[in-house]
Amino acid sequence: MKILALSGSTRAESFNRRLLDIAVAGARQAGAEVTVVDLGEYPMPLYNQDLEYSEGIPEAAVQLKRLMVEHQGLLIASPEYNGFPSPLLKNTFDWLSRKQAEHEPPMFAFQHKIAAVVSASPGAGGGTRGLTILRIYLQNLGIMTLPGQVSLGRARQAFREDGRLHNDQMQKAAESLGADLFDILQKQSDRFE
Repeated sequence: MKILALSGSTRAESFNRRLLDIAVAGARQAGAEVTVVDLGEYPMPLYNQDLEYSEGIPEAAVQLKRLMVEHQGLLIASPEYNGFPSPLLKNTFDWLSRKQAEHEPPMFAFQHKIAAVVSASPGAGGGTRGLTILRIYLQNLGIMTLPGQVSLGRARQAFREDGRLHNDQMQKAAESLGADLFDILQKQSDRFE
């Protein structure tokens, strides 16, 4: 089972990317093959249907969509901006939702996907409000999301120099979320074999 991991923040030293790395480590320790994607390496304009019709789907979206199709699970980290997931994440998924061929089923890239979500924030809430909206958005795309999540508040002080969290319980929760995603993917695969 392959997992695609991505963060809705491309900021240098992003708290969300650092938290995602912990969940990725947990998935890998459980046996998952994980591909970590930096969305900064897949630049896409703001989605605009006129632009899609006149210029087609951006090459970065085509490449990322191909990766999405090849993976069964998603580990997603999203910062919270004014109570919502990051615009970068939303724009990326909007482009990936577009059909690239006439015969392609709707929402092809998202079919049969299971996701786990995390968020880190300098504030006390840890991005929980944004994850609530992200879950609704992912559901609209047809992506099933695990009920558990990790919301890391006061992220500026949360990380040790080695990348681990000072709070051992939160460290274990993030690692376990990655491992749980892999476990669910395996069970689903066994069910359909």
